[in-house]
Amino acid sequence: MRVGIEPAYLSKVERGQVAPPSEATIRKLAAELGEDPDLLLAMAGKVSRELQEIILRRPQLFAGLLRQLRRAPDAALLRIVREVRDGDW
Repeated sequence: MRVGIEPAYLSKVERGQVAPPSEATIRKLAAELGEDPDLLLAMAGKVSRELQEIILRRPQLFAGLLRQLRRAPDAALLRIVREVRDGDW
């Protein structure tokens, strides 16, 4: 109720009976639950507007990158993320 939705609606979302709420509502839920909004958005089958904008700037590069990373083990993905985040690339 603190995010402006009824518990019954949220229950229906969890059971797949109704479409997930908007990105803004999912972000509010994530904040209330102390969860990563990107995770909750992904669970709802959505991608944040911010990530969409990043991908749309260079769609071919990101599509190719994601396809190459599709089967990569988590350890390899974590290493890549750390290298990019730390500027070691």
